[in-house]
Amino acid sequence: MVERNTYYSSASSKSAAEIDEGLRAYMLTVYNYMASALALTGLAAYVTANTPVLLSMLYTQQGNILAPTILGYIVMFSPLAFVLALNFGINRMKSSTLQMVFWAFAVCMGLSLSNILLMYTGTSIAKTFFVTAAAFSSLSLYGYTTKKNLSGMGSFLMMGLFGIIIASIVNMFLQSSGMEFIISVLGVLIFAGLTAYDTQRIKLMYLESDGNEMASKKAIMGALSLYLDFINMFLFLLRFMGNRE
Repeated sequence: MVERNTYYSSASSKSAAEIDEGLRAYMLTVYNYMASALALTGLAAYVTANTPVLLSMLYTQQGNILAPTILGYIVMFSPLAFVLALNFGINRMKSSTLQMVFWAFAVCMGLSLSNILLMYTGTSIAKTFFVTAAAFSSLSLYGYTTKKNLSGMGSFLMMGLFGIIIASIVNMFLQSSGMEFIISVLGVLIFAGLTAYDTQRIKLMYLESDGNEMASKKAIMGALSLYLDFINMFLFLLRFMGNRE
């Protein structure tokens, strides 16, 4: 999770109208970063899936299965390294550097997700994307507008997230279709909840800001959180809605 840094200075001195206007601009920046990253990921995935040379560097055909090469495994796990770098580097990097790392992360995610364009039909991927977008928009709007404090829900959801990660690792060896179904259902519910929770958290982070540089950094980190919520919700929904090639 993105750590909350206290960089708040006299938001109380501003009028309510100024705070609302600033908050809307801040959230728009967050959503723009997120949408741009999703577009970049989609473009990278499409180019990779339709470029045989790139695809052969990442995967080898073993019967009807695409098996990752050594480079493929590196690309597959590299997004985790980017997320760690972004989280731990927020105080050391300039906002421009943080932004470049964020874009590189989005491209790397596209490379790692290129195989789903070969596994599922384009129609089912598009349908799942729009369903995810509709669900995400509704949940994010709820997180933005609700007066209810969702911080307690966040702790519960993070515990659930770690649970499905462990269950997914275990199921790699068990190969249980029943467990995979349960993991997929829980995954959708957990990231649906995290979308609302993260939106509220990002909104509250705005009220702690005291400088353009740190505000820009936190907008990027907020976009990262929502991006991950969207991507993971999409991937779990694709297990239900996706039609394989």
